Amino acid sequence: MPKSLISIQDFTKDEILHVLETAKEFEANRFPNILSDKVIACLFFEPSTRTRCSFEAAVNRLGARVIGWPDNRNTSQSKGETFEDTIKIISNYADMIVMRHPTEGAAAIAASVASVPVINAGDGANQHPTQTLLDMYTILQTQGRLDSLTINMVGDLRYGRTVHSLSEAMADFKPHFVFTSPEELKMPKKYLDYLDSKGVAYEQTSRMEDHLDDCDILYMTRVQQERFPSKEDYDKVKDTYRLTASMLGGVKPNLKILHPLPRITEIAQDVDETPYAYYFQQARNGMFVRMAVISYLFGIR
Repeated sequence: MPKSLISIQDFTKDEILHVLETAKEFEANRFPNILSDKVIACLFFEPSTRTRCSFEAAVNRLGARVIGWPDNRNTSQSKGETFEDTIKIISNYADMIVMRHPTEGAAAIAASVASVPVINAGDGANQHPTQTLLDMYTILQTQGRLDSLTINMVGDLRYGRTVHSLSEAMADFKPHFVFTSPEELKMPKKYLDYLDSKGVAYEQTSRMEDHLDDCDILYMTRVQQERFPSKEDYDKVKDTYRLTASMLGGVKPNLKILHPLPRITEIAQDVDETPYAYYFQQARNGMFVRMAVISYLFGIR
């Protein structure tokens, strides 16, 4: 079975570092044109802007061609075709599948029936490994290291697949985590258990102000309405946190604010003008990292 990237744990620490180094090469050379004989299917079963566009840009810059769809409404699944059959069919046409799906575990199912590598571009509230790699690339880019950093994750830690993947990946680099969320959105126990097994230090709080001034990375997330069982549950917590420029007066000079985007109300526009805002550069890094992941899974780098 071809190597896929479904969970960040599919890559070893050495593989992660290799991908980050390759991404740096691609940032310096954005049109390597090394995959001109490849076709890559981008299958997005739920809406996406940054992830879909950055993957398609990565494919084009590598010289490959893209097939697929931006949503699921016009596929044969609307006629009753099973998900597994759809993946098997697409495997006949493409050399790799990039897939986003609203159901947790869908990417693993796809990889189990596909005859080509599968990259998980987000499956429900579960994992988003390429977002994690671009987050790590951005952390390395801004801090000069990955080791021994204090990372404050704020917002939707229960449903936020980006914080799940990032907490697992950074566990090998001796971080100190601060998990800031309301009680309803706390980091799931299975991820805390994993950090415990790795001896990683963390603390949990509901007050964002408690650790603004002592973290190296402030990782903001939006409260994701689409993951909640009801609008009433969402409304209870949707505006819990709002970061403004006036709150940043005592932060460390090396602080960088990251966000997987899109933002709603959790980061005010005036934060964009501070030297700490780095979320737009973070999104740009996604293209280089995804170029690196694609080429690595093809055995090119």
